[in-house]
Amino acid sequence: MIQATVKVDLSPQKIDEALQILRSIIERIRAEAGCISCSVYQDTEDEQIIVLDEKWRSDEDLQRHLRSEEYKKVLLVMEMARTPPDIRFETITSTSGVETIEKARKNKTNKVNEKPDTSDGGE
Repeated sequence: MIQATVKVDLSPQKIDEALQILRSIIERIRAEAGCISCSVYQDTEDEQIIVLDEKWRSDEDLQRHLRSEEYKKVLLVMEMARTPPDIRFETITSTSGVETIEKARKNKTNKVNEKPDTSDGGE
């Protein structure tokens, strides 16, 4: 799986336009072959930051998307940025869920319940 993230810092005058553009293409991106998910977020601490987060099944699916008409609109939003956008493509080889939390919490409980070694080395 590949996670594609575009983080854009926009001037206050461009935020509404950028959100409108991205919201207009979200459903079509989600319908593309190989798209696992696609979401747009506005940073809660800095409303001038917009993040487009996509997950793709394979590199081939991502490459096809990057050549698509929909991605031209993403490029347009990137061009609206005040500073160079933060663009990341990360390959994810494994994922887990609640079992990771359970394992960590169980290990913490076991470590808390362990008694410290108070021996002085056998003397």
